[in-house]
Amino acid sequence: MSWDPVWEEVFRQQAWGKYPGEDLIRFIARNFYNAKSRLEVKILEVGCGPGANLWYVAREGFTIYGVDGSKTAIEQAKTRLDSECPGWTGELVVGDINRLPFPDETFDAVIDSEALSCNTFENAALIYSEMARVTKRSGKFFSRTFAKGSWGDETGEKVGYDTYLVGEGPLLGKGFARFTNYNDIPELIKHFTIQEIQLLSREYLQENKIVKEWVITGEK
Repeated sequence: MSWDPVWEEVFRQQAWGKYPGEDLIRFIARNFYNAKSRLEVKILEVGCGPGANLWYVAREGFTIYGVDGSKTAIEQAKTRLDSECPGWTGELVVGDINRLPFPDETFDAVIDSEALSCNTFENAALIYSEMARVTKRSGKFFSRTFAKGSWGDETGEKVGYDTYLVGEGPLLGKGFARFTNYNDIPELIKHFTIQEIQLLSREYLQENKIVKEWVITGEK
């Protein structure tokens, strides 16, 4: 199972971000804004949560698919899409992203926005492989994932390779948190051709802490 039930309570009790990050917007714009028919472009997000990214993608006229282990998150995403993106096309599914319920080579792009950082190294490698399986040839890939040295790394209880039940920081109380070493990226994402890796950092001055994230894009 690639989803921790703690997220069901997180989504029930905590307000979540409503809008996508600039890096995700740039990825979609760069690759798909010039599509002849946006409706024919199918985009999947694994671990979609309440759907901030899919809300944006649907508003831009693309066909969207999302999978998340949390029934609450999927319900929240559907409610928002129905209210703010009437006529949206696609499907949202409660399921395990370790075994994506779609045929091979279905999607023009697959997206991960910190979902895989909530999985062990071994699970994450399997999920990246599943993402590649359902991506069309020459389809696009996007992953945003926490980097080594980010706030919370090497704190709390170690439960796997670079994976912790952290003792501090924004991931406290949210189950597994995995922090990716740059040198491990080619092994994790070996089923895609990596085109670009960026390091994002956000400093919390009062705590003297930094949140670091990789933004990785590629192609099958």
